[in-house]
Formats: sequence, structure tokens, C-alpha cells
Amino acid sequence: MKTAPTGYWSQPPAFESGGGGLVSTAADYLAFASALLAGGTLDGERVLSRPSVTLMTSDHLTPAQKAVSGFSPGYFDDIGWGFGMSVRTRRTHLGPWPVSYPPPASVGSYGWPGIYGTGWYNDPAEDMTTILMIQRAPAPPGLPILFDFWTAAYQAIDD
Repeated sequence: MKTAPTGYWSQPPAFESGGGGLVSTAADYLAFASALLAGGTLDGERVLSRPSVTLMTSDHLTPAQKAVSGFSPGYFDDIGWGFGMSVRTRRTHLGPWPVSYPPPASVGSYGWPGIYGTGWYNDPAEDMTTILMIQRAPAPPGLPILFDFWTAAYQAIDD
């Protein structure tokens, strides 16, 4: 006789959150990231309008908003915020948290590292998607494996 699954993710939440606690697979993340990287198309079919993708992946924060961030000092020096993800606004030196979080990516890159150890970013300039799912809750800030993963991905680029 089978028993019903138990645990936090075994039933719908009492109050859904559009920005946290989402459950997915690496394949779903890849499909989402690939559609964004392709300007809103996936497997030749439009799933998001091009203007929607542009809005999602553009910085919408003003300098005044960045100055009063609740994150660490300087957090928004190199990134901004699109619709649900960070957006790289300036490429600077590489280093540990928070400097290279998001990854040492090109200006215009976008994505987000989640608290459960999922980190994904698209870099349109390199035509690259990176996804790492370690599923460790909570993932401590500056988790070395994320920095190492992104560093290795950029070192692997061979023009």
C-alpha cells in the first residue's frame, strides 16, 4: 500500500508567493531561461512577447532606491533589478560576496541565486545560460560553489 507524500512541498501552500518558495526542475529552469535568452521564444514558438522579456531583464531601480537598499552596502553598485531578477549594470573586478554575486558576467546579464541553492543566470553577450541546483537550505551568502561554478563557466568560453 502506498502512503501519501508528506513534508513542506507535499501540498499547495496556504498563501502562494510569486517570488519565493517555487518548486521546479533543472529542465524547467532551462526552458524558462532559454525562452528569455531567445527573446521570448521556445522551440520556435512565442511564449513571451519581446517587450515583456525586455521589461523583465532591464534595471528598473533608480539611484535613490539603490542607495537605501536593505541588502549589504554597495549591493546595487553593479546590479539593478528587473521583474523578479537581478540585472548586471556594470562589469567590475571579480571577488567574493557580494561583488561577484551575481556572477562575473557581462553587462545586461540577468538571473537570480535563490536561498535554496539554485543559481541561474543568462548572459546574452555570451549566448550562455548557467544553472546550478544544489538544493541546500538555506544556502549561505557567498556559497563558494556558486562562485566557483560561475568562474568555471566563464573560463570555459573559448573564442
